[in-house]
Amino acid sequence: MKNHPLHKEPHLKHGHHRHHHGDYKKKILLVGNPNVGKSVIFSRLTGVGVIASNYPGTTVEFTAGAMGSGDMKMQVIDVPGTYSLLPSNPAEQVAVKMIKQSAEEKNSIIVNVIDATNLERNLNLTLQLLKMNIPVVVALNLWDEAKHIGIHIKVERLESILGVKVIPTVAVTGEGIKELVTHFDDACKGECTIEDTERWHEIGRIIEEVQTITHKHHTFGERLSDLTIHPWTGLPIAVVILFVLFFVIRFIGEGLITLIVNPVFDRLWYPLMMKVSGLLKGYTFLHTLLIGQLIDGKIDFGQSFGVLTTGLYVPLGAVLPYIVAFYLILSFLEDSGYLPRLAVLIDKTLHMIGLHGLAIVPMLLACGCNVPGVLATRMLETKRERFIAAILMSISIPCMAQTAMIFGLLGKYGPLGIFPVYITLFAIWIIAGVLMRVLVKGESPEIFTEIPPYRFPHPHTLLKKVWMRIHWFLHEAVPFVLAGVILVNILYTLGVISFIGKLTGPFITTLLGLPPEAVGALIVGFMRKDIAVGMLAPLGLSLKQLIITSVMLTMYFPCVATFAVLLRELGIIDLLKAALIMVLSATVVGVLLNIIL
Repeated sequence: MKNHPLHKEPHLKHGHHRHHHGDYKKKILLVGNPNVGKSVIFSRLTGVGVIASNYPGTTVEFTAGAMGSGDMKMQVIDVPGTYSLLPSNPAEQVAVKMIKQSAEEKNSIIVNVIDATNLERNLNLTLQLLKMNIPVVVALNLWDEAKHIGIHIKVERLESILGVKVIPTVAVTGEGIKELVTHFDDACKGECTIEDTERWHEIGRIIEEVQTITHKHHTFGERLSDLTIHPWTGLPIAVVILFVLFFVIRFIGEGLITLIVNPVFDRLWYPLMMKVSGLLKGYTFLHTLLIGQLIDGKIDFGQSFGVLTTGLYVPLGAVLPYIVAFYLILSFLEDSGYLPRLAVLIDKTLHMIGLHGLAIVPMLLACGCNVPGVLATRMLETKRERFIAAILMSISIPCMAQTAMIFGLLGKYGPLGIFPVYITLFAIWIIAGVLMRVLVKGESPEIFTEIPPYRFPHPHTLLKKVWMRIHWFLHEAVPFVLAGVILVNILYTLGVISFIGKLTGPFITTLLGLPPEAVGALIVGFMRKDIAVGMLAPLGLSLKQLIITSVMLTMYFPCVATFAVLLRELGIIDLLKAALIMVLSATVVGVLLNIIL
């Protein structure tokens, strides 16, 4: 069809061209709509740890990596997802800017990643890219999904029309990735002579030529999709799923502690630490710093509070098992396609607190750790939404580390101990959200997200994602725990904590009904809240006091790691506003709980 407006005989360039950009032979930009598998292709190409999810927003910040070595080394950039070169949000603005910059560089090429199950929508961006006068290769991703639902695409005809190489790929299994790489040097500039006003008509003509759809009966996955997204059936299913997953996480976490953690610490680490304790008997400060206090002549990993005892046991023994369990379940929900459905389901509810449905993603991430939760607020379109979401997760969502310690403190009381804490936090989440929706100026846009088909997660991709998140926890959280233990021991030794305790004693005891010793835990809470909760164990607090302190530690201020991220994300002015809200709300709730309980 030589008269076709897009027609151009494929002019494939062979051989290796030495256009160096820094130390790289080429710069590869992965460009495409959200939720087409760019992050998974990036991970396949580079091996760099990038979290692949099937809801839009994972790559709000671009990720860069390298493939090959020596003279063949290439830079690969995962560009934020965009539906068009006419940006409608900050992520798309970044994407368009990066694409335009690359058009001016001789050694840059674009790999346009397309969703083969939704060719019509994706070609809108493709045709705009072809007008940019930059070499392009098309990766026709989700090729397996297209075949499963009866979509047949004539790849060679599509190549001929676009004038660029088109490679079918299945990113999660690696199918087609090797062929894609071999055609990087064949990237060429397609032709697009159509006017923008005619683009959708042209897309329709291309679809007629290259795509046929055969009749297929609804699969089990499609029926399940309908049930889980319809409000009347979806909401009850969501409640059951989240309730079951909560117990699955606890079951896996406790199982890991019983089978692995306790034997390692009790049989291997405890005898070694007792020997170290014996060697340090004459060095009081060093013993206190490294081993901590001996309880009845023995080390208690929960209470001794030494760097090598409690400092290691809390993150690795008490918290890490639950972190593993939580991220395993969360990654399964992401890769199976359930999270976008959950976002659509609760969109109307979240509008009550000034957010839209996609805010459920950072909220769930915050249940594992507040830091990635705050970072994930970037997927929200407006500054107002990001501010509200960051505050709500900081004051009302305990991270998995803190949850583990709360269960350790209140678990012996059963529902009588656990429920009041979480019911209070949920009420705070609702009330604070409604108040901020009224008081914080701005709008909450409607949800705009793609619903991918259900798919069983690829085991290798799933485990890689879980490991990356665990690695992040070990790298980021553990140093803060150790620093917190060191700081507390020094403050105790210098008498600083007892001095502050006396100073704030009247307020702590009168308004909150807590002993002055609890002030130490509140101070340490700024370093690591899980450590702070652990400090309450030796104080012999009543059930009422444990509930009040657990709620206040969640609310009054984020840990220092979250604080640092909030500063970067919100800026100093909004951070000061957030800090004021946190301290005031924690004080009010603490006083009310003391009166009510």
